Amino acid sequence: MTSTVQLPLWFVFIVLALAVSVLINHFFLPGIRWFFRRRANRVLREVNERLRLKLPTFQLTKREVLIDRLTYDPEVMKVVQAVATERGVTHDGVMAEVATYAREMVPSFSPVVYFHLGYRAARWFIRAFYWVRLGFAHKNALAKFPDTASVVFVINHRSNMDYLLVTYLASRDVAMSYGAGEWARVWPFHVVLRSAGAYIVRRNDGDRLYRKMLERYVQMATLGGVPHAIFVEGQLSRDGKVNTPKVGLIGYIARTFDPRGDRDILFIPVGTNFDRLFEERTLVANADTDFRGRGMRFVLGSTLRVIGREIWRKLTGRWLGFGMACANFGDPVSLRAWSDKHKVDFAELKKPEFFAAIESLGQELAERIIDVIPVLAVPLLSMVILERETPADATTLIAEAQNSAGELRDKGAHIGFEKDGVEKALKSGLQLMTARGLLQESEAGLLSPASEETALLQFYANSMIQLRSKLAGR
Repeated sequence: MTSTVQLPLWFVFIVLALAVSVLINHFFLPGIRWFFRRRANRVLREVNERLRLKLPTFQLTKREVLIDRLTYDPEVMKVVQAVATERGVTHDGVMAEVATYAREMVPSFSPVVYFHLGYRAARWFIRAFYWVRLGFAHKNALAKFPDTASVVFVINHRSNMDYLLVTYLASRDVAMSYGAGEWARVWPFHVVLRSAGAYIVRRNDGDRLYRKMLERYVQMATLGGVPHAIFVEGQLSRDGKVNTPKVGLIGYIARTFDPRGDRDILFIPVGTNFDRLFEERTLVANADTDFRGRGMRFVLGSTLRVIGREIWRKLTGRWLGFGMACANFGDPVSLRAWSDKHKVDFAELKKPEFFAAIESLGQELAERIIDVIPVLAVPLLSMVILERETPADATTLIAEAQNSAGELRDKGAHIGFEKDGVEKALKSGLQLMTARGLLQESEAGLLSPASEETALLQFYANSMIQLRSKLAGR
């Protein structure tokens, strides 16, 4: 019993590694899991106490369970069999592709990441650059949501800051799930966004199998009560207007809707606007081309360069400011009421009738978004300045912009600044535009558009021109 046993050094290392592994798995990891589970449960209780729309069970289900549900969904399995036959490959080969799509698509929502990390990051970043305002919320828009309704926020895509702005302004009412584009597939974005509840969407992927899986995930999440946030145009506006809606996701949501069922779907229109965009130069310079086709390096590189430049200017005391960012929430559209009004049952429609009905619904939602686009200083001044035939001094431009703001308000527009603060906001906007070189000043103190910045001024003015035209046509 006391004799010496000699062991090879490599064997000793293996034994030690196994001992450490057992120690970690049976003692340390359970304690760490317990600590984070306890913290997550505490955050969950706190969040559910203040949210108007409580977190649904679907959103809190483990990601692996959701992946399995999507992978073996009966409708997905039908397409798997058809695709395997078309391609002449085995069922298992197609199922491997399904598993890849499911793991890429399905989120892993974490209340801690969404409400602590995500909310705080969104609040810090958006407030670091903008003066943020919730300009208008219809009394029904953010009221107590019915337990039997699924909520879908439909938003105009003005800037990549839309994500942060709407998340920040609505965070005390609801936890939104976004459909994030191709850029979100890049590490580390996909890790953070999945934890914040976003599902990854390959927007231009025409693969039949992938589209069916995306359709089924959206339908399962909607039926499970997950609040969606959809950008109605499907991409950033290239001209500053709310463009023709892309209704793919709206069609997925409506396809299985039963107007006689217990669960209604509420579409809430959200209009956003900004005095200045990070992406303004890229959008204006690539108005007729698809800059996304130039690759992730171009898109991320151009955005990060602008952000880095502005941060440096802020640190060195040369920052001009970005003005105001504002979002308005409009009156919800009940899909049940819409279906009754138009005598439509989506589940029973044939393809041509279904697409026609969805396009009609999408157009109505787009028009409701236009109705609640915030009136801000720079877009309003851009419209006034471009429509003048002669230069004018600052006092005249501000007075004309005030008159335009009053006319828009009288017709039902929602002004992004306080009624008694219009003049102050317009003065600040005009100073920002002059400092940025969007306007040129003559020796007599008269202001006119800088010739090389006309396209950018038109970009900002278009949101107000479209709003004015919409209100005039009522």
